[in-house]
Amino acid sequence: MIKYLFAICFLFLLHNEEAELLWSESYKLTWQDFKGQPNLNTDAVAVTDSGITFSYSIKKTTSAVVSFKTIVKASFYPEHSWCKKDMVDNHVLSHEQLHFDITELYARYFREQISDLKVSNNITEILQDYHQSANANLEKMQQKYDEESNYSINKEGQLKWQNFIEKELKRLSKYKSKS
Repeated sequence: MIKYLFAICFLFLLHNEEAELLWSESYKLTWQDFKGQPNLNTDAVAVTDSGITFSYSIKKTTSAVVSFKTIVKASFYPEHSWCKKDMVDNHVLSHEQLHFDITELYARYFREQISDLKVSNNITEILQDYHQSANANLEKMQQKYDEESNYSINKEGQLKWQNFIEKELKRLSKYKSKS
């Protein structure tokens, strides 16, 4: 019985690891990472589902917050990301990678904000506000990127965004995701 329980736990852990990919400088998305069912009722040939995963812990005494720790991750969700395999190419893949890179950029902006915080009794509210703001700004930038690159069709617009994101990631390298 214990062997079966161990096997079930192992499969559960394995499945949870597959639920998200964490952004890494050394890993670029491949079409095999896009495991979701394609939406055949849209002109889109691929969709990247990524977001900022955030958690924190706070240490309190009876009257005050004395410290806090945070974890901020840029995550890609393979089961919710999809592509129409017969319609995609490397150019489209680089467009989708940049969506994930933008997620990492906003995770870095968020980490930078957190690094300036001082311990206070309202740290929970501040962290939650920062997280909401990071998500809202991330969503706006993702939309702007798609509009200005015309969903990868405008190659000049795509290149402009690639250069911008690359420079910003370098500028904020101090706050990059730990692999």
